[in-house]
Amino acid sequence: MNHPHYILLPVSPAFIATSLIGAFLLNLLPWGSWVGVPDFVALVLIFWSIHQPRKIGIGVAFLMGLLMDVHDASLLGENALAYTLLSYFAIMIHRRVLWFSPLTQALHVLPLLLVMQAVQLVIQFMVSSKFPGWFYFIESLSTVALWPIVTWMLLAPQRRAINRDETRPI
Repeated sequence: MNHPHYILLPVSPAFIATSLIGAFLLNLLPWGSWVGVPDFVALVLIFWSIHQPRKIGIGVAFLMGLLMDVHDASLLGENALAYTLLSYFAIMIHRRVLWFSPLTQALHVLPLLLVMQAVQLVIQFMVSSKFPGWFYFIESLSTVALWPIVTWMLLAPQRRAINRDETRPI
């Protein structure tokens, strides 16, 4: 299958902020406590940490984690630590991941999500000594299943037209 290679325009910081706010609002919906619901904030954080590591970094991940801690009424710092590690590891592998197609990128993103959930699980286990079961990790699978769709959506505003129009400057 021959896909055109797009030259991407620079991303707008307002678009990055809007996508993070949208992901946060999706996490605020009442289905967030159900088993297997994707973590949209984690997904968007990974995306921007891979595609724009100089604009979205560990500090933004920490702040988004604190917001999720307050929303979830969880131990303060649980999500902040998990999102910080998630962003750090995503930035570490960002050059390698960008060489692959979105489906193959999803295979690189899955271990990051599993590590994030493992950190959250260890913290919850240390506090409450309760193990939620192995279905807890279904969230990572459902989140990574959305990776190709999220990649397409978040890169859409940056794509140039395939056929260049001489009347347009770009």
